[in-house]
Amino acid sequence: MNDKELISIAGKFVTENEIKEVSILGEGFINDTFVIYPKDSAHPKYLLQRKNKNIFTNIPAMMENINQVTTYLKKKIRENNGDTERESLTLIPTVEGKLYYLDENKDYWAACLFIKDSISYEKVDSPLIARSGGKGIGMFQKLLADFPGTLTNILPGFHDMKFRFKQWDEVLIEDRMNRKKDVKEEISWVENRRKEMLEFWDLIEKGTIPKRVTHNDTKISNILFDKKGEVLCMIDLDTVLSGPVLNDFGDAVRSYVNTGAEDEKDLSKVSLSLDYYREFTRGYVEEAGVFLTEPEWDNLAFAGRFITFEQVLRFLMDYIDGDRYYRIKYSEHNIVRTRAQYKLLQSMEEHFDEMQKIIVQLRSK
Repeated sequence: MNDKELISIAGKFVTENEIKEVSILGEGFINDTFVIYPKDSAHPKYLLQRKNKNIFTNIPAMMENINQVTTYLKKKIRENNGDTERESLTLIPTVEGKLYYLDENKDYWAACLFIKDSISYEKVDSPLIARSGGKGIGMFQKLLADFPGTLTNILPGFHDMKFRFKQWDEVLIEDRMNRKKDVKEEISWVENRRKEMLEFWDLIEKGTIPKRVTHNDTKISNILFDKKGEVLCMIDLDTVLSGPVLNDFGDAVRSYVNTGAEDEKDLSKVSLSLDYYREFTRGYVEEAGVFLTEPEWDNLAFAGRFITFEQVLRFLMDYIDGDRYYRIKYSEHNIVRTRAQYKLLQSMEEHFDEMQKIIVQLRSK
C-alpha cells in the first residue's frame, strides 16, 4: 500500500488535510500497524491498524468488545482521579462515528490515540521489570473485576483444553505431512499430561474457577509505562475475552520467567527464573490479590504450567499439520519451539513446590 492510499485510509478517522504522513510501526506478527503524524505538532498522533481478518473472523464484534472494555476502564479511572487518555486505550471512531472502517478490499481498519511520553519493553530483563509487568496485568484485571457487560467470544476454543485436544486428535489421525513418525517422543510429552490438564480445565467448565475479563496476550510489550517506569496501561486489546484470569497470569509467567527465547535452539539456556517469577507474582498479587477467590489462589502456580503446556501442544500440532497456523522462519521452526517450551515446562514442574511456596508467602502478607 502506497503513501497516498495510507493517507486516504487515515483520513477516514481524522481530517485528511491535517495529516503530515503515515508510517509503518514495527513488524506486526498479526496486524499491520502505522502511526498517523499530524502537520501541526501540537495535535496528537494516532495509531492506525489493519486488522488480521484471517485470525479475527468477527472484527465488528471484536471492536465492540474493545469499546465496552475501554469505556468501563475510563469510568473506573475517572473515579480514581486518573488520566483517562494515558491510563487506558482510547478508540478513535471514523468520521462517520463507526468503530472501524471497511475498505474496498474488505480489510478492516481501526484507530486509537497514540499515548505520548510512554515507553514499552520487548523483553523482561530484570526482576524490577518483571514486577512492573505483574502489576500492570493485575491492575488491568482489578479495574475490570466488576465489569457488568457481556463480551462476544471472538476466538472460540481459545485456551479451551478440551477443544485443543479435539484438534490434536484430529491432526494426529490425519497426519497430513507424514511427520508423526518423526516426533513420537514429543507426542508422548503431550499424552502423558492429558489427564492432568483436562482435570484443571474441568474446574473452569464447572465454574469453580470463575471467568472474568481477560487480556489473553500478556507479553511485556503489551504494557505501556511512563518515563519514570510506572505502569500506565495495557494495550493491544484485540484478544479481550471472558475467561479465567489465571490464563493471563500463566501466559505472562511463560514469557517473563524464561531464561531463554521462545524458540531457543540451545536448550541449556532455557529454564524458569525463580527470581523473575517471585517478582512478577509479587507485582501481580499487589493488585489482583483483592479480588482473587480461594480456587484462583490455589491454582495460580499451576496456571504457568497449563499455558506453557498448551503452547507445547499447539507448536507440535502445527508442526505435524504442516505449519499452517504459526509463521515460521525455517522448516524446523515449530519443532524447535516445541522443544524449547517443553524444556521450560519441565523446569516449572521441577520447581513447582517453590512456585507454590512463593504464592503462599505473598498471600500471607
